[in-house]
Amino acid sequence: MTQEIAVRSRDPHLIGYSLVNQAHVRTDLGDGHGVIDLCEAVLEGSDRLFPKVRIMAMQQQAHGASLVGDRAAVDRLIDTAGGLLPRVDDGLPWGNACRRTPGYLEVQRATCYGRLGLGREAEALWAQVLNGVPLTARRDRGVYLARRATVAAESRQPDHAVEIARSAVEIARETRSARMLRELGALERAMGPWHDAPVGRDLAEILAPVTEGS
Repeated sequence: MTQEIAVRSRDPHLIGYSLVNQAHVRTDLGDGHGVIDLCEAVLEGSDRLFPKVRIMAMQQQAHGASLVGDRAAVDRLIDTAGGLLPRVDDGLPWGNACRRTPGYLEVQRATCYGRLGLGREAEALWAQVLNGVPLTARRDRGVYLARRATVAAESRQPDHAVEIARSAVEIARETRSARMLRELGALERAMGPWHDAPVGRDLAEILAPVTEGS
């Protein structure tokens, strides 16, 4: 329905935005090639699009690239999008995360690196990103902490993952953010190899207040 409304509006910026949102859904479904195809459709002849729309398409295409294992494309797309950030000056009321969220593009890069299995690089980026997140941005901080914990688990550092998870769960208990709970679910799956070990039982105890009954 959103796609139809965008096309009927004849507004190229809104059409591009709706395609990026559709690509985001394909990212959640793990369809890297679908993500890339949709974002490439946005970026064809994109000189007429506002920089903000181009940034959104490039960062989402980077997620698609990470799903197909293309690190070079991830870095190229994120770096190119970074060059457009100073040019975002439109008055559109939607799609403003790129100028509202501190470290927006490095958040995307860190997420992509985690998906690519680049644990050391992702960990360094998450540490950098979290240093720049204001204490008032509790939901964002909780999501980033959960993703950082998942990276630690996938890098075979279960104790470090559990240590990070404590802070994420504290925020999840306060906010009940669905996005944060989804990220904690990913952490729980990443910690599967230690399910019966003491560290796995520690994680289960930590997660219990936010996972029981969900």
